[in-house]
Amino acid sequence: MKSNDRYELCLRLSQAEKEQLETNADKCGLSKSVYLRRLIMGTPVKAKPSAEIRELRVEIHKIGSNINQIARSINAGQGSPDVAQKALFLLGKVYEMMYEIAKR
Repeated sequence: MKSNDRYELCLRLSQAEKEQLETNADKCGLSKSVYLRRLIMGTPVKAKPSAEIRELRVEIHKIGSNINQIARSINAGQGSPDVAQKALFLLGKVYEMMYEIAKR
């Protein structure tokens, strides 16, 4: 089969199955066709992050940037080692939160 070959397939679903397909595809931001092709090929499909999660990601990124700025100023000799240690600890926590959010 060539990569540009396309085949049409008739698929019969119950009303509940059709609604579930539409709901799942919509949650992922995909058309029904793309959603089904990804499932068939074993490609992971994930729901789009909610607006709340996207906003939270932005805020966490801003906090991480601020902590990085603090760390840079301390490395430039403008702060104490205790403040540097605390900033690095907080930065680690921010990155942990970002990782957890990214997994959703």
